[in-house]
This record gives sequence, C-alpha cells and structure tokens, in this order.
Amino acid sequence: MANPAAGDPVAQNAVEGARVAAEVARQAAEAAQAYADAAAQHYAEVAGQVAHAVSGGAIDPFVFRLAIFVLAVFVGYYVVWSVTPALHTPLMSVTNAISSVIVVGALLAVGVDAMSAEGTEWAKGFGFIGLILASVNIFGGFLVTSRMLAMYSKKK
Repeated sequence: MANPAAGDPVAQNAVEGARVAAEVARQAAEAAQAYADAAAQHYAEVAGQVAHAVSGGAIDPFVFRLAIFVLAVFVGYYVVWSVTPALHTPLMSVTNAISSVIVVGALLAVGVDAMSAEGTEWAKGFGFIGLILASVNIFGGFLVTSRMLAMYSKKK
C-alpha cells in the first residue's frame, strides 16, 4: 500500500504531528488510569472507615468486606460474560494462573502443623477443600482452553 503523503512535506508533518498527539494522549490516559486506581483504593478504605464510624462501630468489618466481596462477584460475572469469544482463551489462561496461586495457599493451609495455634483443624479442613476446588478449576480450565484452541487450529 503506497503512502499518499510520501512526497508531500506538509502531509508528512501532519502525520508526524498526529503520531506525537496520539502518544501524548496515550500517556495522559495511562496517568489518568493510575490516578483513578489510586483514588478508588483510597476511597474504598475511607468508605469503610466512615461506615464504621457513622454506625458507631455497629458494622462489623467482616460484614463490610463480605459485602464488597459479593459485589465483586457480581461485577466479575457480568464482566466475564461480556468478553468477546476471541478473548476467552487468554482469560482462561489467567484464571488458571490465579488458581495455581490458590493451590499454593491451600497447600500452606493444609500443612499448618508447623504452627501450634488454635483452630488449626479448621485451617486444614478449609485448606483441603480449597485445594480440591482449585485443582478442579485448573483441570477444567485446561480442558476449556484446549477446546477453544482446537477451534482455531486447521482441520486435518
């Protein structure tokens, strides 16, 4: 494909100016995203402290965090279902990586005998359940990823 601005210096300057403007806009967008992420984290912490203070300590921090977790589950559900089919394979790969981190944490919880503290039986039980569920999730993720990659391979 030939460049229509190849011999025109004015057009070349306009193209270069557009490239520079696009780069500046990209950098500004990244900076804005970083500021937004920092502000969201700060405001979430402040909201928790305010809710605790306003209620006179009546809102248990566990309940507040549980409510945030439930909301995150709903947001995650709708985000995942709105992903285009072409992006499901990379999404599954990331999910498998997260599940492998969960397996490491579950193994640490199962091997909690090194510490002599109360509640180690509960930690071992929940660690074992977490280990089983994360292992099933990893295995299923690899099956789904394999099937999706097979959709893009050439037929023999």
